[in-house]
Order: sequence, then C-alpha cells, then structure tokens
Amino acid sequence: MRRSKRKGFGLAEVVAALVILGFFSSGMMVVINRCTAWAANSAMKMQAFEIARENMEKLLSMDSAEEVSEGGDSEKYPGIRWQTDVGTFYEPITSRMWVRAVCSTQYDDADGEEQTIELEHWLTNISKEQLLEIMERDEKDQEKLAGQVFETIEEAAIYAGVEPETIEEWIDKGLVPLDDGTIPKHNLDIFADNDGSPPAEQIQSQIETQEELKAQQQETDGQDPISDNDDSWLDEIDPTTGMTQREIEENPEAFWKKVMEILSNR
Repeated sequence: MRRSKRKGFGLAEVVAALVILGFFSSGMMVVINRCTAWAANSAMKMQAFEIARENMEKLLSMDSAEEVSEGGDSEKYPGIRWQTDVGTFYEPITSRMWVRAVCSTQYDDADGEEQTIELEHWLTNISKEQLLEIMERDEKDQEKLAGQVFETIEEAAIYAGVEPETIEEWIDKGLVPLDDGTIPKHNLDIFADNDGSPPAEQIQSQIETQEELKAQQQETDGQDPISDNDDSWLDEIDPTTGMTQREIEENPEAFWKKVMEILSNR
C-alpha cells in the first residue's frame, strides 16, 4: 500500500489567515456603519428641512404677520424639534426696521450631536408710523406686567418676607424663574403661601414663559380692571428716554424724537 502524503496548513498559517480576515471584516464593518450613519443623517436632515420649509410657507401665505415665538416637537417626524420666531429687526446698514421670520429645526444626528436647519426670510420693512405703533404697544405691555415679576432675588425675598438664601432654596425645590432671570409673583406666592413646600400640582401650575405671564395678566385685566381714576402711573419714568409718563402725555413729539435718536444711534 502506498500512503499519499498531502501537505496541510500549519497553525501559524491559520492564525495569520484569521488575523487578515479579522482586519478585513472590521474595516468592512466601519465602512458599513459610516454608510448607515450617513444615510440616517441625510434622512433626518431632509425631514428637518421639510418641517422648516412648511412652517415658513405657512407664514408667507398669511395676509398679515405678528410678533410670535413658538416651538415644539414635530408630530410628523419624531425626534425633530421646531422653532418659529417673527419679530422686528434693526438693519444697521440701511438704518431701517424690518419684520423678519426665522423658522428653524433641531435634531440629534447619529453621533448624538445637535444639528440645526434654519430658514430666514425678510417679510417687510416697517414704516415710521408702524414702528411707533409697535413701540407704543410694547410699552403698554410692559406697564401691564409691572409688579407681576421681581427683577432680583433680593426683591423677591423682601416681598415674601424671607432671606435671599431662602429664595435660592425654593428655586432648588422647584420655584421657576423666567428665561431672563425674573421671578413671577404668581410663582413666588405658591411657595410663600406653603412655607416653601407646595404640593406637586401647584408646582406644575407655575408660569414659565413671558407668553404665559401676559396671558395671565390679560385674564386678570378682564376680572379686575384698573380704575380709570388712578393716575399714579403718570409719574412712572420711561427707562428708554428718562421722561415720566405725564411728560410723554403732555409732549409726545419730544418723546418720539428721543426714541428715533436712540434708534439711529443703535
């Protein structure tokens, strides 16, 4: 009998082959993962752009626009957040005021980093008469909100009859300030009336935005209007021009002249 001799693979050759195959497989997995992430990011980017475009088209189709700032989570595409802002904008080159609309969306890409899509449109320029009307309306809104918020923790502490450190403790417990750092009187009353430990349902009923504060003030005005005989507000000083409201009423031309000078300097 003849025994055939066939040469097989040695252990070193098998190990080397497995190492090469492992490097090749890992490289392929990296490429596949990158392609998958790129495809997912592209899809999210297109969806985010679609939402921003739809929001802008809604604004452009309206007969008139008013100042607004709103946002939320998309119902059509989960994971995408949207924001729409319409407001006045001072254009320094031409020294003119414009109404500008900004529709933006945010989403987290495959790497967990926040990405933003933003569309901007200049709706229209504002005439001098429209500008004065807007400023007058803003001033009235500020007058209505006077006394409804506390600018500093010290002011809030004086109103509540506690130390400033106590206000800071209440903030840690859930007292909600507004975005500009002011503390609404409504929120402070909730904690002051409950010795700093209000029930959960009252904590959730706090005012969190300027829009909610204005809405509450409008409801209050409807229930408890200010007496027409109260003219103490005429002695209040306008922070922009330094004139009292009484002086503004008596000499509006001087007031608007100062306002336009301030805008021109800006």
